[in-house]
Amino acid sequence: MDKESIKDFIAKRVAKELKDGDVVNLGIGLPTLVANYIPKGLDITLQSENGFVGLGPAPEPGKEQKDVVNAGGQPVSIHAGGAFFDSSVSFGIIRGGHVNATILGALQVDEKGNLANWKIPGKMVPGMGGAMDLVVGAKKVIVAMEHTAKGSPKILKQCNLPLTAAGEVNLIITEMGVIEVTSQGLLLKEINPEFSIEEVQKATEAALIISEDLKQMAV
Repeated sequence: MDKESIKDFIAKRVAKELKDGDVVNLGIGLPTLVANYIPKGLDITLQSENGFVGLGPAPEPGKEQKDVVNAGGQPVSIHAGGAFFDSSVSFGIIRGGHVNATILGALQVDEKGNLANWKIPGKMVPGMGGAMDLVVGAKKVIVAMEHTAKGSPKILKQCNLPLTAAGEVNLIITEMGVIEVTSQGLLLKEINPEFSIEEVQKATEAALIISEDLKQMAV
């Protein structure tokens, strides 16, 4: 798969984790693609950190509205019944425990569920932003990311970049598999049939526990 196909594959699989009635926050980058793959018939409310609920899929080319953008500044649509509000309300929703799941990208995740997703080595960044609120305020934290960065593992024994939060990640979904963070370690629950268990482990620094009921990823 090329890079764009990988991102879409991950986003499609993440969308299958969402349940009827969920309020879900989508982080910037790859997670924003999840809005394009919400299963039909599910009543999902997508919340955007920059101040609205009712986030919809990317608009058709030429139908973008310059004032309707997600937290990453990308044009999006808004469903009927959606609502706009200021940052205090947005973070009241997040900090108040009203978000069922947040889907975030990551630079690193480790076997303890620690997350590093804001400090890029060698680059000036303004700070970790709302991610620090989301990972603590949301009931479930799903990391959606490519399994490696230029061939180097992103799922580590221990993060070596500054943490966004400690022990808050529940699930990791990559193009290689679906991994649950448990008290015993990282449990590989689903695998992309294009890869072997050995290939997934080689691309993962942390040791993987292989589920006795290991399934193929299906999107």
